[in-house]
Parts: sequence; structure tokens; C-alpha cells
Amino acid sequence: MRHSFIPWLLLGWVGFLLLPWYLLEDGFWSFIWVTDGYASDMDYAPAILQGLVGERTWLLPLIFPLLIPLRLLSLTKSDPRYSRYLIIAGACGLSYLLVQGFAIGVSGWQFMGLTSLFGELELQQYGMGYGAALCGLSFLVLLTTGLAASGFLKGDVFVTSSIGLVIALVGLFVFFPVSQILLSAFISPDDLFTPMLFVEKLSSNNIWSLSCLNSGYACGIAWNSLALAISTAVLTTLLGLAFALVITRTGFRWKKSLRLLTVLPIITPPFVIGLALILLFGRSGVITTFVADLLNIEPGRWLYGFPGVLFAQVLSFTPISFLVLIGVVEGVSPSMEEASQTLRANRWKTFINISLPLMRPGLANAFLLSFIESLADFGNPMVLGGDFEVLSTEIFFAIVGAQNDQSYAAVLAILLLAFTLSAFFIQRRWLGKKSYITVTGKADSGTYMGLNPGMRRLCYSTVIPWAALTVVIYGMIMFGGFVKSWGYDNSFTLQHYSAAFAMSWGDVGIIWEGAAWDSLWTTLTISAIAAPFTALVGLLTAYLLVRQQFKYKEVFEFGTMLSFAIPGTVIGISYILAFNVPPFELTGTGIILIICFVFRNMPVGVRGGIAAMSQLDKSLDEASLTLGANSLTTFRRVILPLLRPAIIAALVYSFVRAITSVSAVIFLVSADHNMATSYIIGLVENGEFGIAIAYCSVLILVMLTAIICINLLVGQRRLRRTPSNTPSPRKTSFSSSTLKENQA
Repeated sequence: MRHSFIPWLLLGWVGFLLLPWYLLEDGFWSFIWVTDGYASDMDYAPAILQGLVGERTWLLPLIFPLLIPLRLLSLTKSDPRYSRYLIIAGACGLSYLLVQGFAIGVSGWQFMGLTSLFGELELQQYGMGYGAALCGLSFLVLLTTGLAASGFLKGDVFVTSSIGLVIALVGLFVFFPVSQILLSAFISPDDLFTPMLFVEKLSSNNIWSLSCLNSGYACGIAWNSLALAISTAVLTTLLGLAFALVITRTGFRWKKSLRLLTVLPIITPPFVIGLALILLFGRSGVITTFVADLLNIEPGRWLYGFPGVLFAQVLSFTPISFLVLIGVVEGVSPSMEEASQTLRANRWKTFINISLPLMRPGLANAFLLSFIESLADFGNPMVLGGDFEVLSTEIFFAIVGAQNDQSYAAVLAILLLAFTLSAFFIQRRWLGKKSYITVTGKADSGTYMGLNPGMRRLCYSTVIPWAALTVVIYGMIMFGGFVKSWGYDNSFTLQHYSAAFAMSWGDVGIIWEGAAWDSLWTTLTISAIAAPFTALVGLLTAYLLVRQQFKYKEVFEFGTMLSFAIPGTVIGISYILAFNVPPFELTGTGIILIICFVFRNMPVGVRGGIAAMSQLDKSLDEASLTLGANSLTTFRRVILPLLRPAIIAALVYSFVRAITSVSAVIFLVSADHNMATSYIIGLVENGEFGIAIAYCSVLILVMLTAIICINLLVGQRRLRRTPSNTPSPRKTSFSSSTLKENQA
């Protein structure tokens, strides 16, 4: 299109002339700004009226970047001035928008130098609203469109704009808030920049102690966290692979039920699994007392500490590995495995030499995600840690505990980030630059190679006990909502469900009397809004990383993983520091919760998309572009349908994690936007365990329903034609007798 920037320019004019410039609570959605905002309250007015009538003249210069692109209507794209004007308009508009936003706040000038230069400023401004957001988006797209017109990234407007949009979002909602708390690692209690304070706290004996090697007690929190993360990542990756192989490569009868069980641990608040494990394996747990009486031994406390936290994390994070690996395992072409067996390789050698190497992107990404999840986990170490301290809990107590040492918490956050980046670079080095493409544009039919008997027995012996334990744990959770006092008085009652979810019929319809309804509706609404945005941004980022080549791509990829590498406690605190004052004043709103969930969970969509897209041949994109489709159409019509497993993983994970998130939510909820997990924590703190368990049971059922709906809505990816009467995988593999018959 000759002037593809026009809709975005009109969007900027709408934001400048019509919409409220400042964000006021309930002002936009209640449409007060339309009915009486312009006439009675200038705070609801757009920028043009703020500058002309409200005396906020610093907003009026924004009109010039909106006027510059009008000069392009008489120019062609080949004219050198075309790209130059767009770049100038976008860069100047975006820069001035940010400069004036940071320079003037609720108390006037924000910097002493400006006060001495211009004098005292009697007026003030609040956080940017919807008008400012549309203007900022307009300037950003004008800038990226100008870069594309100048030949950047082969002049592809979609790719250039996508990169610019992702960089802007990650910079604003990841780098900016995280930088606010990380800078405090170098700030003394007297607000002085003290680098030696950082070195002193980083070299603390509490972090790096190795006394455990001699005494047998826990090591420093750095070694504890690292050992726990590596152990969890290895075990969850192996378990996730076992589940994926059982579902895709065996004739297991209850595949659908097994697939459903794999997602159960991620749809439960972390501390609930910990409580269930305590009732089963704690010192007075059901299984512990049974085994102790049977063997006539003293019940132990093995569950509290490293073994218990590892046990709980493996239960909690195995589904992440499975969701990443299932699409990769399904993407291995059966024809390659059949070719190996035709050359007289048995099923074991075919799996080791052909199938497993092609799964390396999935294995690496599953390991990385589990490693990061373990480092950032807060709930399981909090419930089962005992004397075993890790970085995430230490950060929490450094911020909200008696010491209130924000600088020490920032030092620990930097250390945690260093561990994550090390794992990230090791993963990239292990994958190297090898090709893992298995899905091309050519027709491919056949059935997957079955596992050899030894491998199949090993997978069954791993998966079935895990599934049985999962059923027992969730049976205990469901049981806890129907008894008066879980573990003490097990008499049947519906009192907990009645207190939380009571309903009645009144003159105006249904009356939601239960105390939990408000937090439940808020949680479902915010999670449903955040999930599609999380999947979209994540998969778009994966597409840019895998399919496009541009400078500083490694830095770009690192930025997308940063929010996932830092524990939710730090994310929550950093969002409060960054978005509690202008120009981005979002605390106390539902928007900040949505933003937190989108960029906290986006890396799952990114890593899952990268793993799945690594198997798609670039010739598919090239064929679409050759037939006249642009990059946007190719991404929408060719790439996305082949990424359905990654889409499901991103949607499911982001939806359920938004519901079950604990650490970041504690700091961001408000009276008007209370989330389910913060409400449940309040119940637990007040000793109302029955209502808390009842609430968790309802959440589990709600999320199971949502997962089924997401799978039905997205559908399944079809990579090849499979006969309707396909026999069991274990019966389709080539044997030596079959090869001899074929040769004859």
C-alpha cells in the first residue's frame, strides 16, 4: 500500500483531539469524559484542550509530529523524503512524549535543574491515559514504517513494526520496572550511590557458604537454589518426555485421561500441593504413619527441606515440560524413522540417533523453562522449605520482613538473573546452529514409530505411578472441601462451599451472596483478557526470533526472557516502584494486573513457539511470499495453523498462571481488583483452611473446563494424512522379517 501509515496517523489524531489525555479512575469506561468531562472537569479533556484551555501548554508541541506526515500525501514511497519525514515524525513525537511525561509530575518539575532553569511550575500532570497511549502507538508505527521505507529489513512493514512494537512493550513493561529495583542494589540507606555496598552484600557468607559439605546442613542460598533448579529441570524434562512418548508412541488406552492429568498441577495454587503433600507424607501424614506402623519405625521429617521442595516442584513443573515437548515430539516426521528402520536400524537406535536429536530444541527449552520456574518458585519453598533457604523466599523476607532491606533484595535478584542467563547461554551453545527441520511443504504420511519394549516399560513405570500419585493428591484436595477440619474432623459438611459460593434469587435476579464471588469474577475476567495477549505477543516474538535476521537479536531474545527470570516478588515490587507515579500511573487498576500477567508469562509462548517453529521449513514462508502474500498474511495463514500445539500451550499456561499466580499478585491487588490467590492466602492466614480448599477445588474445575474449551477452539494441527484404521504404533514398526518379505 502506498500510504499504509494513514490509519495509524488518524489514530494519533484521535488520541490528541478526542480522548482523555490523563488516566483517571473509572473515567473512560464509565464515559463520564463524554457526558460532562470536557465541560466541567478539564482533567478529562484531550491534549488539545489541556493545552489551549487548561494552560498545560507543554502538550501543544505534540501537534507538529502529527502534521509532518501530511506532507507525504503528495509523495511516492520511492522519494527519499518519504522515509525521512516518517522517521522524523515518529522519533520526535515519541521522544517528546516521554520527555515531557518524565519531566512534569504531580508536584511540578521532577528535576531540580528544570526548576532552576524555568522557575517553579504551579500546574501538574497525572499519569498518561488513553489519548497519550494512542499517540505513542501512532508515533511508534510512523517510526517503524519510515524505517521500512528506508530499506530496513528488506522494507517489510509488518516485520519492522512487529520488532518495534515488541521492543517498546518489553522495554516499558520489563526493563523499565526491573531497572527501578535493580538500581536500588547500589543505593545506600542515605540515598547515595555506593557500589561497594553491592560488592559487600553479594559476597555475604549467607549466600555462598559451603558449610553444608562438612556439617550436613543447608548450604548458602545461592548453592541451594542452583542445586534445586538443576535437579528439578532434569527430572521434569525427563518426565515430560516420558509423557509425550507415551501419548504419541504407544497404544496406551487412557491417553486422554493421562493428558488431562498432566495439566492438573499447574491449575492449582502452589501452596495447596504443598499442604496435600504434608497430609500425605508429613510427620503425621497418612502414608507416613501407615509405613511407620507397618515397619515399626519412627516417622521422619524428610519432606521438609530439599527433598520435599524438589518433590513438590517436580509435581508442579512437569506439565510445563510436557506442554513444550508434546508439539516437538509430534513434529518428528515418521518417514525419517521409517527410513532408518528400512536401513536395518532397530527401534532403539532409531530413537537415539534420529528421533531424539530432532527433539533437542524441545528438550533444551523444556529444561530452561523448568530451571527458571524452579529459581523463581515461591510457594513450594515457603510451605516445605523448613531450614532450606532459597533466593526467592530470601528476597521476599528481605522486602517485607523485619529487615526491610530493599538493597539486599536487589542484590539477590541480580544473582538470580545471572544464574538464569548462564542457563540461557549454555542452552544456546548446546543447540548450536544445527538444523532441526522436520515439517516441510511436502506431503508426509505414515504412523509414528513405536517404542521398543524396554523403553515402553520404562516410560510406563515412570508415568503410571506419577499419574496415580496425582490422582491421590487431587483426591485429597477435593476431599478437604467437604470435611469440617481437614486432617482432624473429617465429618461431612457443605458449610465451606456455602460460605464461599452461596447464591439466592431476589427481585432483580441472582444474588451472589458468597464471599468469594467477587474475587472469582475479577480473576476470570483478568485472566481471560491476559491469555490471548500473552499468546499473541509470545508467538509473534518467536516468529521474529526464528524467521528474521537483524542486529542485536540475542539482546532482543534476552529481553523477552527477563521477566520470567526474576521471581514474582521482585516483579510485584518493581511494578509498584515504576507505575505508582507519572508518567505511567497504573497501580490499583486492573490494567496493571493484565500487563503483569502478559509479560510474566510471555516467555512460555516464546520458548514453545521457538521449539515448534524450529521444525518448520522456511520454504513454507518463501512459497507463500512467492505467491504474492505479504509477511502478515504468511504469518496468519501459514505459520499460525502449524503452531497450534504452541498456541494451546501459551493460552493454557497463561490463563491458569494468571489465576494461580501468588507472589506478584500480593503486591498489585487492590480493593476493587482482588484476585483469587490473594483472597485464598488471606483465608489461610486466618486459619479458614476449609473455605480455602473449597475455593481451590472450584478453581480447579473452572480451569479444567477452560482448558477443554481452549483445545476445542484452537483445534489440532494436521501434519500428514493418517489412515482411519491405523494400527497401534507398537505394531507398525518394521521388523527384520518384514524387511525380508519386502525385499523378496
